[in-house]
Amino acid sequence: MLVVTLLTSPDSSRLERPPVEALRGAWGGSAARWLSPEVAAEFSIAEMPDNRWTVWEDFQSLGIDLVVQPAEGRRKKMLLADMDSTMIGQECIDELADAAGVGARVKEITARAMNGELDFEGALRERVGLLKGLPERVIEEVLAERITLTRGGPELIATMKANGAYTALVSGGFTAFAGPIAEQLGFDEHRANRLLLEDDKLTGAPAEPILGREAKIAALRDITDKLGIKVEEALAVGDGANDLGMLHLAGAGVALHAKPVVAAECDIRINHGDLTALLYIQGYSADEFVTA
Repeated sequence: MLVVTLLTSPDSSRLERPPVEALRGAWGGSAARWLSPEVAAEFSIAEMPDNRWTVWEDFQSLGIDLVVQPAEGRRKKMLLADMDSTMIGQECIDELADAAGVGARVKEITARAMNGELDFEGALRERVGLLKGLPERVIEEVLAERITLTRGGPELIATMKANGAYTALVSGGFTAFAGPIAEQLGFDEHRANRLLLEDDKLTGAPAEPILGREAKIAALRDITDKLGIKVEEALAVGDGANDLGMLHLAGAGVALHAKPVVAAECDIRINHGDLTALLYIQGYSADEFVTA
């Protein structure tokens, strides 16, 4: 059996009954179960429809995300999450660069790296090099004044942990941000790159080796091995090209408001919902959400 989940933004759109019922009828689905009024609903079907992606595009135009996945095992035992533009609304290195006066150049490199146009490790070294001499205190200022959590993040982490799942934040960004963000959200562990300092200023170099695409894959394998579970029992979420490896390997890989080149390679694409979408696609209803 497969489960079809329809969901939308809790803020700007409404999921109404007629389109849900029309699709359920067209695909021969079971009775719809509403996970949250006007936000998310699901129903079961026997086989994958041939017009899945055509229908997906039609619903995208209505501001509705459509996910079709196997029913068995969809509630995961582990979450592996990217940080920048996923669990938070910003790219930390871009914010540091803006404070250092080199924002435009660094943002351009970041965008190309996240689209897969540049080698991630080389792009990171180049961007960090442009931050040479930036006082360490600026990191704390950026964290306090510029970084915001993505909506639904606290509920996602708290709900999965309350139901026995393990949560890990694995970022191509920096521990100076990942540590506080992980603590604030309640992640069980975090991994990220380190910025090197000398005389309380950035040296312009990251610590080696750099945590990039392959390191995220390794983290998924390492943590699942440690937990004694299969990678198929993990859910991964990210938005950039360096996330594709873990998104492909995990049992459920979610492209969240991802770059088009990334979303095109993922079967689960969330373009309208927030991080609570990751709970809805696992079958959690809104009244099961845990608030941190």
